[in-house]
Amino acid sequence: MHNEHLLLNIVLLLGIAVLTVSISRRLHFPSILGYIIVGMVVGPYGFSLIEKEETITLLAEFGIVFLLFAIGLEFSITQMIAMRKLVFGLGTAQVFTTALVVYFIGWIVGLDNNTNIVIAGAFALSSTAIVIKQLTEQSEIHSRHGRSTVGILIFQDIMAIPLLILIPALAISMGDNSEHALASTLGIAFLKGILVVFLMHLMGKYLLKLLFHEVASAKSQELFTLTVLTVALGAAAFTEEMGLSMTLGAFLAGMMLSETEYRHQIESDIRPFQDILLGLFFVTVGMLISLDILMEHFWTVMLITLVIFIVKGGILYGLARLFNKPSGVSTRIALSLSQVGEFGLVIITLAFTYNLLPQEEGNILLTAAVLSMSIAPFLIKFNGRIANLIHPTSYKANQKEIEHSIESDTQHISNHVILCGFGRVGQIVGRLLHFSNQRFIALDMDISRVNEAHAAGENVYYGDASKQTILHAAVIQRAKVLMITFSDYHTSLKILKAVRQMNPDIPIIIRTQDDQNLNELIEAGATEVIPDTFESSIMLASHLLLVLGHPPRRVLRLTRSIRQDRYQLLENFYPGEDDNPHRQHQIMKHIIHSIPLDESAFIVGKKIKDMDLEALNVSIKAIKRGQVRGESPSENTVIKENDSIVITGLPENVEKAEFYFKTGKQP
Repeated sequence: MHNEHLLLNIVLLLGIAVLTVSISRRLHFPSILGYIIVGMVVGPYGFSLIEKEETITLLAEFGIVFLLFAIGLEFSITQMIAMRKLVFGLGTAQVFTTALVVYFIGWIVGLDNNTNIVIAGAFALSSTAIVIKQLTEQSEIHSRHGRSTVGILIFQDIMAIPLLILIPALAISMGDNSEHALASTLGIAFLKGILVVFLMHLMGKYLLKLLFHEVASAKSQELFTLTVLTVALGAAAFTEEMGLSMTLGAFLAGMMLSETEYRHQIESDIRPFQDILLGLFFVTVGMLISLDILMEHFWTVMLITLVIFIVKGGILYGLARLFNKPSGVSTRIALSLSQVGEFGLVIITLAFTYNLLPQEEGNILLTAAVLSMSIAPFLIKFNGRIANLIHPTSYKANQKEIEHSIESDTQHISNHVILCGFGRVGQIVGRLLHFSNQRFIALDMDISRVNEAHAAGENVYYGDASKQTILHAAVIQRAKVLMITFSDYHTSLKILKAVRQMNPDIPIIIRTQDDQNLNELIEAGATEVIPDTFESSIMLASHLLLVLGHPPRRVLRLTRSIRQDRYQLLENFYPGEDDNPHRQHQIMKHIIHSIPLDESAFIVGKKIKDMDLEALNVSIKAIKRGQVRGESPSENTVIKENDSIVITGLPENVEKAEFYFKTGKQP
């Protein structure tokens, strides 16, 4: 950037980013592509708002550091262990096979050894951010191809560690082209890497827990966030001083923090600027892309992109079949993972930094990688339809087999319950139904769980409950009630719409984590929506009242009335310092607020019915007069001096009402 216009150029960069990412969202494009376009516009190959190569490199390095930190923070060792067969079986085979094939192709076209290693490592990896987000939105994350895809992605994330060690080592060995020097440099680098991983594991296990315990005890959000950033950047600086990539330190720091009990708080604190920092990296990636090179080598870029999809897709399909995956599932795995991912972009960008890639050839490869990422969301979105077109016979036969297995066991059933989802909640509901002699059919997408339950004699079947053919096989026309136990909103809504098209009258009960989407689900046709947050609160309060000696009948009557009123009694909360009711993801919708009134207050001497509460969109819960609190006061109650009036409503309406009550003026 020109130093004299530094601030102006930053404002322009942010303005263009806001506009571009907004358009990307409207068009349902990944925001990653929006950031890359911003980089192309402001970079040296666009309008040259950023011209200096050093500035680009510095921005890219910090963008990569926080990208790797965020990915490390989401990395789950527990999940990896639970999916070890997919991770270390199919995942290992995919990464090493793809890398070897890409290296062989590079050797055939005459690329040098270092360049070849970089490209093989980069192109073996797929986009965790795009794939997970798209599969989650499509409710396919727990399907057979979804679980296999996640398993492969976990191993790819693991392989980021040696690849991040490899890049600086290759750069050091460039001065001496002998194979002995390369082997020696790589050996030393990997020994350093093992030492760093071991030291950071010890620090994470012993020091970080103590550090964050002390910081959390201070109850300062500012101090907590500052500590998180210090740990991330400190780890990055440590690995850089060890002669390794600082992005390795950031990734390891994220992993260490992900294993602490403060993980969710760290995620919450870092989320406000995490997306900006991730966007910063992709902006810097866009800065490296030259439209001139793209136009000059257009067909070369297109050919490389096509080769990426064919080679990666072919390898993924073949390996999935080798691991006994059905042809349709194998195709969907291949379509989901055949692109180059953000780790691949990190490796290519680092290779530029260490001069391991020629500028022009590297730019061509980078452009092809970005293009593969831009196509990926569409391949993932339509993976089912494409698989159906490629394998119409086997795919339909597999679906028919699933449907037939359900139909053969349910042809004489009626007045039963259909449980969509057989996780912990679904299993508990199933046990209660069993003890009540109520027949049920459960549908789930976790094949291992289904096999275990079915082998034990449970009426549990593999099937996507959002497909009408599966619902038909479960005899939805004769079912008494359908319950959706998935916590994911998108999955529940998808199933709800499918059910309502087939059976408009069947009662549908839906479980959600909170009341954030309660109204949307009811409008879409849900009979009852049960938020976990409210139900756990009701159960806690019920047990407390019973322990205090309240009659069970009275406790039951109270809980029943709360449920009949759709939890209206529980919807309003007193906001605390850490609550922000204006945030969309905040559970609370209405707040409760107490307004103390002195003799100068406008409403003193007036009756409640004269206060036009409907226009203010608030309601009065109680009036506190002295030490006495009167609940639900009559509309003829006269407000007196020194009363405290307790109102509830949306935060903005409560604020306006308080101003009116005190001054008599509309704000």
